[in-house]
Amino acid sequence: MRIADRARFVAALAALALAATSIVVVPRPAGAIEAGDPAPDFTLASTTGGDISLSDFRGKKWVLLEFYGADFAPT
Repeated sequence: MRIADRARFVAALAALALAATSIVVVPRPAGAIEAGDPAPDFTLASTTGGDISLSDFRGKKWVLLEFYGADFAPT
């Protein structure tokens, strides 16, 4: 096998492996949440350096969730 053919074969094999990995690794999207449904639990980094979870606020009267993009414009 010539060097050019071998390089093309390796590139095609790498592309196939990458495509197969992306199919296996990509999680399935969650179903839509309807108005009135409870929010699913999640954990994010807090501004104080620790992690904070939505379930930490279970039983509190009100919880406001407001998400901003990287440019801090409301979504």
